[in-house]
Amino acid sequence: MYNQKGGRRKRVTMSFATQGITVLCIALVYYYFFVRDFAYKQHREILSDKVDDEYDYVIVGGGSAGSVLASRLSEDKNSRVLLLEAGGFYDENPLFHIPIHWLELENTRHDWEYYTVPQKVSCLGLNKNRAFWPRGRVLGGSSVYNAMQYTRGSSYEYNEWAANGCTGWSYKDVLPYFLKSEDIQIDELKSSKYHHSGGPLAVSGGRVTHLSDLYMKAGQELGFNITDYNGADQEGFNRIQVTVRKGVRDATGLAFLGRMGKRQNLDIAIETFVTKVDIKNKAARGVFFIHNGRKEYVVARKEVILSAGAINSPQILMLSGVGPKDHLQSLNISVLADVPVGNNMHDHQMAFMFSKINKPISLSDDLVNGFWTRLRYTLFGTGPLTIAGSDGSAFFYNDESKRGKTSADIQIIIFSKFLPQNLNYFNFKDTVAKEYLAENGNVEGFNFIVSVTHPKSRGTLRLKSSDPFDYPLLDPQYLTDEKDVEDFIGGIRMWEKFIQTKTMKELGADINQMKMSFCSQHEFRSDAYWECFVRHLAVTVYHHSCTCKMGADNDPTAVVDSKLKVKGIRGLRVVDASIFPTVTSGNINAPVIMVAEKAADIIRGIDSVKSIRKNLPEQI
Repeated sequence: MYNQKGGRRKRVTMSFATQGITVLCIALVYYYFFVRDFAYKQHREILSDKVDDEYDYVIVGGGSAGSVLASRLSEDKNSRVLLLEAGGFYDENPLFHIPIHWLELENTRHDWEYYTVPQKVSCLGLNKNRAFWPRGRVLGGSSVYNAMQYTRGSSYEYNEWAANGCTGWSYKDVLPYFLKSEDIQIDELKSSKYHHSGGPLAVSGGRVTHLSDLYMKAGQELGFNITDYNGADQEGFNRIQVTVRKGVRDATGLAFLGRMGKRQNLDIAIETFVTKVDIKNKAARGVFFIHNGRKEYVVARKEVILSAGAINSPQILMLSGVGPKDHLQSLNISVLADVPVGNNMHDHQMAFMFSKINKPISLSDDLVNGFWTRLRYTLFGTGPLTIAGSDGSAFFYNDESKRGKTSADIQIIIFSKFLPQNLNYFNFKDTVAKEYLAENGNVEGFNFIVSVTHPKSRGTLRLKSSDPFDYPLLDPQYLTDEKDVEDFIGGIRMWEKFIQTKTMKELGADINQMKMSFCSQHEFRSDAYWECFVRHLAVTVYHHSCTCKMGADNDPTAVVDSKLKVKGIRGLRVVDASIFPTVTSGNINAPVIMVAEKAADIIRGIDSVKSIRKNLPEQI
């Protein structure tokens, strides 16, 4: 049967190898679909079957802020805490935990799926000129949906918060609360006083592809330093930092609630929709909610805390009679406190600057979906599946005279993948998507994302009706301030320089790929062309914020004071991104978590970061 010496031995060896691979594959499949899934299902023990009549604290919203706040308030064994979350649990979709699949979570039942009203001078390349705003409707909220970039913002903006009346919110005040949450996983940063080990939230390095090194090299060719953007100086090109632990997304529901296990003084109810805060005699008494198809009510002995996010928190406030007097009266809602809820809406926008490359080193679909990629992820929690696609970052000034005086003008996120037409999650018109996006996900290339860190345009949120199931009217009024367009163009000019570095030229990067027919009436690469480009194609970075602004007691534009108490109503606070006076520079999930950490200490009347404060960097 065998005509070569040793043939039988070779045949047997191959048989054993085949059997071994088969057994390994079966084991991996079992682990991936059963053991991991089983592990997350064990977290369901933290959920409660029923809601009691009374609690000390009732927290509305179990997202990025609410999960943290519930965890910290329930550390006090003498307090009973209830957390009400409108969405489901984080074991209901395995893609929640695999970072690369974040975009695929949009337009699912775990997404609120908001749309803005039609924009007049922006979103011109989007269907009906409406921006799509996905929001996480699940325990962990949008920390389950986001791109996981861990960005604290600049020291300058927190100092500006404090200078403008938000006492106790300077950079020196808030940095300890960033550190309290953090469990740094990046070896070269473990000795930095700007980072901390042992917190619930993992912060890992996002370096995955060889492109990451090339981005840094090109940045150095432009004269920038490689910096830690969460360290002493935000400016420069940076290695990405992400909230990922051993390849798994570290959303707040998992990190702050699931891992700690069941606490007897904390009840968590999912699929629970809050319709209104019960306010009597200028004091919050409890909340009305719908659970299992029934209308219910719960008393808050001490406080009601809204942590429902920059859309839902102001909506609930206005439905409860707290908001602009004229607007509430137009909907026949009794006005209990006339405060500017829903004003001051901030959001970052981003413009995608795509370029193909001549080497197969980006995150193509073939790489992401390959067997060895999946095997590497399952066995070691490493590789392309452990990031959202972003492989590099940068912050810089358009106006260099601002350096040392205020935060950077532009954030860059470098995404090692072309976005394909079939992943049109940004609501581009079909004709625009066909020209702008890749035909499929196997195009080798990258995406230089330009974002203005401090947009001047301000929007509003208003109720559509007094029905809590009607989505509010979201009008960000993108690009209504010309300064935002000027800053965008400045960021794009940096992209042009980046593309023309020696490193990028060797990759075959090409500016001409951003030549779009719908702006062809303008000379390509002129200011007028790039303005047209931005007004058509800039989309949300998902950083909706500032709709319940924090400010001084005498600030007529503020909704909450520096203790996050709603003005004019006792026993009611807001703890989420809506309280930002101004949007922070960069991704806002880390600042939201910081707000919740600090709020917990304010509410409990303790200083949990005393030891951390002693070890802060001297120069802050």
